[in-house]
Amino acid sequence: MINKVFSTILTGGTFTAAEFGLVTVTALLCGLVIAIAYMVRNRCSRSFAITLVLLPAVVELVIILVNGNIGTGVAVTGAFGLVRFRSVAGRGQEITSIFLAMAVGLAAGMGYLGVAILFTVVISALNVVLNIFKFGESGEGERTLKITVPENLDYEGKFEDIFEKYLTRYRYEEVKTSNMGSLYKITLSVVLKNGISTKAFLDEIRTRNGNLDISLGRQMDNLDSL
Repeated sequence: MINKVFSTILTGGTFTAAEFGLVTVTALLCGLVIAIAYMVRNRCSRSFAITLVLLPAVVELVIILVNGNIGTGVAVTGAFGLVRFRSVAGRGQEITSIFLAMAVGLAAGMGYLGVAILFTVVISALNVVLNIFKFGESGEGERTLKITVPENLDYEGKFEDIFEKYLTRYRYEEVKTSNMGSLYKITLSVVLKNGISTKAFLDEIRTRNGNLDISLGRQMDNLDSL
């Protein structure tokens, strides 16, 4: 019984209409499960969700058509080699979901429906569990603090006493110039102490930086990219 689950329904490079419909429906359902699992505790655009649903079926169609035909396979490989993705690099979990959708489409296209379904369920369930329990996420609540200072202000050592008063930890991430070098923009990763007033914290900083721009927000997402 177990061997049948891991065996292919396609043999000899040929398929019937019923077999084609079965593998296509399986690929679409697996894509739907992958998309739903990704959307749990993740920001997801409508376009990316639809892509995850349809990608396994697209890959499945390519694989089922070139199955057993080396010439067609080479031609398809060359056609796919002309594709250039002009979007910015995605987050690690986005890329993982895309590879999962492609792997499931590959399994479905080769007729291994049991493998495709089992792999989709196991990986998607693990993805949901890890997201729910916030696996790998820092529990310290890091935020990004950006301070603008004039060029004539020596920022080194200027704010440390305020940081010691309001923060449990801070780390300088970046310093850059702007406005033709007349301003410095300092970026820090900070962790606020419990119960402190954010307004009082920012008010003390702006009395030191000449009342220039200050921002305090969520930690930047660049650590999550590949």
